[in-house]
Amino acid sequence: MSKRYRFFIVLATVAVAFAFLYPTLRWYFMVPKEDKALALGSREQIKIYANQKARADLLNLKELARSGGDVPSSLSFLISTAQSNYRLAKIPSPAKWDAKAVLSAFTGEQEALDAIESRYREQILSLKDLHSSAVQLGLDLSGGMSVVIQANTDSLKQRLGRDLTDADKEDAMNRALEVLNSRIDKFGLTEPVIRRQGKDQIYVEIPGAADPERINSIIMGKGKLAFHIVDEEATNTFLSYYRNHPTSTFDSNGNLLDPTIVSPDVIIRGVYDKDRYGLDQFKTYVALKKEVGLDGNHIKNAVVDKDQITGRPEVTFLLDAEGGDLFYKLTSANVGKFLAIVMDDKVKSQARIQEPIRDSVRLTGFGADEANNIALILRTAALPVELEVVNQQAIGASLGEDTIRQGLNALLGGIAAVFVFMLLYYKGAGVNAIVAQILNLYLMFSVLSAFNLTLTLPSIAGFILTIGMAVDANVIVFERIKEELRLGKSRKAAVEAGFDKAFWAIMDSNITTFIAALFLSQLGTGPIQGFAVSLAIGVISSVFTALFVSHLIFDFGTEVLGHKKVSISWRIK
Repeated sequence: MSKRYRFFIVLATVAVAFAFLYPTLRWYFMVPKEDKALALGSREQIKIYANQKARADLLNLKELARSGGDVPSSLSFLISTAQSNYRLAKIPSPAKWDAKAVLSAFTGEQEALDAIESRYREQILSLKDLHSSAVQLGLDLSGGMSVVIQANTDSLKQRLGRDLTDADKEDAMNRALEVLNSRIDKFGLTEPVIRRQGKDQIYVEIPGAADPERINSIIMGKGKLAFHIVDEEATNTFLSYYRNHPTSTFDSNGNLLDPTIVSPDVIIRGVYDKDRYGLDQFKTYVALKKEVGLDGNHIKNAVVDKDQITGRPEVTFLLDAEGGDLFYKLTSANVGKFLAIVMDDKVKSQARIQEPIRDSVRLTGFGADEANNIALILRTAALPVELEVVNQQAIGASLGEDTIRQGLNALLGGIAAVFVFMLLYYKGAGVNAIVAQILNLYLMFSVLSAFNLTLTLPSIAGFILTIGMAVDANVIVFERIKEELRLGKSRKAAVEAGFDKAFWAIMDSNITTFIAALFLSQLGTGPIQGFAVSLAIGVISSVFTALFVSHLIFDFGTEVLGHKKVSISWRIK
């Protein structure tokens, strides 16, 4: 491969790595603390904050409009919206865009309020997305949150239609633990703590900021997923009754005050959609057949696709053999009727059955985030028992700030000492090694950021080990080059021969380390798995920088800078 192509490969690698690393750099170094606190709040808190701020800004804008004042700089974004509204209405724009002119561009106060609130909402939710894309710190470095989850065995008893044995309860709890593990630790570097607590509780510790929505996104409600046939006639009857009795239809727990409104084989459920904050928003009621048409536990796999016509997200899932037979009978007997997807007693989507369906089912009517969440809960199987959060609290880091600071100082001091040694012992070639090691660290952390992995002390130890291996690779190459120079070879010939002869010695050691890391990542759990994954990432990165980048730097000095000799030893001139 020509040196020009190798140079472009390095540049492309650096650029892609920066794109991966940028969310982490921006979150930790560019976002103010007060904005971080807002982004880490729940969506309900964000909604309240955005609405309150928007109302205060609107009142201020109205006062300025009455006094003939200008638009505040914090609301200057409204000018572009006002200009667009004037153009759409085909009204000449005013000579000056003061507060009164901007307000007059909106049809009413509510439209102006929505425009201001949208600005706050988009800013805070974008920061929330940024946080989820950044590298997370582990429990030992930054603390996290602890949650106690209660299993509702009564609902499981009702679902099975019989009394539960001890074996039933044990099996349900073990399966729930497996499902939670697969949802929380998708990449094997999150290092959560998940364990049984008593007979019917699960204790979970999750590293990172104490975001109250994180546990809800993991258990995704109580875990109850089912398909029901919609009773359109009963729905129309109930809605007609509800319009005439809006305050006397349900009790405080959401149960019908008069159960005779609908037949015994029908249940009433609310239909929900996501609002602009991603929160469930009630739309209407629908009557469903009480009998469950298909339970979510029959689902084998689920993926998110896009509708070829509308471009909206859709969830496609496959059923097992038993579920396929049940679903085929259900859809065959109800062609032309609506099928409702019910998650935790909330109707999330409805679709008309056009023809009998056996094993491949497509769900539509979701936003992108909800489609991904539904696909995840379907892939990991609906929980065998309903789970409810009974306690949730923030926990502190297992290591104090002083200990962490001392550890980081020791880490940076060790790296600095290695760099100084390379400079003193290998002279100019030491600069080559330092550049390669800095790039190595840069690439390793960019991979962490790309996969949204968690940084813990064991994972840092894995990275430090690979830095030592990368320095060792540089030492092997440099010593080979020195041997070639002692034989009287030119700079170019000595560099080429040095890398060629050192290649397999370096590859053998790194391949064996990589194999060991793979076994540890598959067989280990928690800190061991985190150490193994970071070690595997570091091995690949260090081989690239030690053999590919370092070689390119030598070639650059030879062919571009025109160096005739190699500054690599005090004994070789």
